[in-house]
Amino acid sequence: MSADAMKRAAAARALEYVKPDMKLGLGTGSTAAHFVDLLGEKVKAGLKVVGVPTSEATRAQAESLGIPLTTLEETTALDMTVDGADEIGPDLTLIKGGGGALLREKIVAGASKQMVVIADETKWVKTLGKFALPIEVVPFGLGATTRAVEEAVGGKPCTLRKGKDGLAFVTDGGHFIIDAAMGEIIDPPALAARLNMIPGVVETGLFVGMAGVVVLAGADGVRVVERSS
Repeated sequence: MSADAMKRAAAARALEYVKPDMKLGLGTGSTAAHFVDLLGEKVKAGLKVVGVPTSEATRAQAESLGIPLTTLEETTALDMTVDGADEIGPDLTLIKGGGGALLREKIVAGASKQMVVIADETKWVKTLGKFALPIEVVPFGLGATTRAVEEAVGGKPCTLRKGKDGLAFVTDGGHFIIDAAMGEIIDPPALAARLNMIPGVVETGLFVGMAGVVVLAGADGVRVVERSS
């Protein structure tokens, strides 16, 4: 099974959690796009749901599929968010933000009763950190913020993310992203707390205690992991 096929298999399994009249957070990225695509098919067949997209790219996809959308201003509490992840630890702590939407993804997940994460099996790791940690920052004072971030991550290399045009990548919220090559993150909650204390840091790609269910697809099929209470 190809990586893309595994992503779609995970998305299809997550669709089983969706019930009529649910208010759903719609994630961003290649795996989440499969879920939105499959959800669109269900909506076309008569399923009644409403979604809150976590990025402008997801908004455009959902609108093209006829999925009804709302906002967190109009609908302040959601039943469930379905999203992907760049890395998933054994306690279901996540690294997210590879797609550049980590702030909106975290806001939407935080407004949801449940977060279901879909991924291929390569995203499951023993220790987080091989995937560079995205950190969303405001453009003003970038040099000072970057220096403070580097100190907080123990001197690990931090790189300003660039877009396809070679310029600084700009998030939907108008921010920049610094990617910190951690290598290994021993204490994700403590690291997130240190980073969030830095003026100029908007949010980190560490999602601690948010994912309740992870749907992993691999060559041997799909397995579901639930976070222990």
